[in-house]
Amino acid sequence: MFSHATGIKMIREEKVKILSPREAGYAIQLSNKTLLDVRPSTERKKAWVKGSTWIPIFEVDDRFDVGTLSRKITNFMMGGWWSGVPALSYDSQFLTKVEQKFPKDTDLIVACQKGLRSLAACELLYNAGYSNLFWVQGGLEAAEEEDLVREGPEPFKLAGIGGLSEFLGWTDQQRVAATKEGWGYRLVFSARLVGVFLVADAFFIGAQQLGRYLQDIRSH
Repeated sequence: MFSHATGIKMIREEKVKILSPREAGYAIQLSNKTLLDVRPSTERKKAWVKGSTWIPIFEVDDRFDVGTLSRKITNFMMGGWWSGVPALSYDSQFLTKVEQKFPKDTDLIVACQKGLRSLAACELLYNAGYSNLFWVQGGLEAAEEEDLVREGPEPFKLAGIGGLSEFLGWTDQQRVAATKEGWGYRLVFSARLVGVFLVADAFFIGAQQLGRYLQDIRSH
């Protein structure tokens, strides 16, 4: 349905204009342009641009049919447990929702977390007749805190992380944050890592003791 190559071609042909996160911030403040946030709810709830409009192009799939459950299990086993990225599904009503809210001549700054899903959204919107589209290169993850007016509990750079890697502080984004925050920030995650080892050790010892107990019962 979406092609990364097509999106790049649209940018080269200037059908979609490129903005850095900082340029997007200036455009919002000085030109009153609208930022369309197309991220899923898992990222949006952590950090969002003040005054932005949220219409996700992909959203967390909360269905529980056999096919969806199989996809969720596959996603978890393929790294979802580590990255925290949930199984997502395309919202077939995305374009309809945008059209209900914005006329085709609206200046739309389209953003996601890393830039790929927003590029897909730009392709879809352009093909539907939207001609004043601006793509935030690198997504909100590329934004510094001073680039855009943020709301939400997390910095923009940390809105896309999750899973065990986030809990332990092993993501690239957290490593960068640690160099700025200092040892206090790192100690929190070091303590969590120690806690994980202690819990794992406790489970291992408990399993051994349970095994001996069951063996004793069989022998009697």
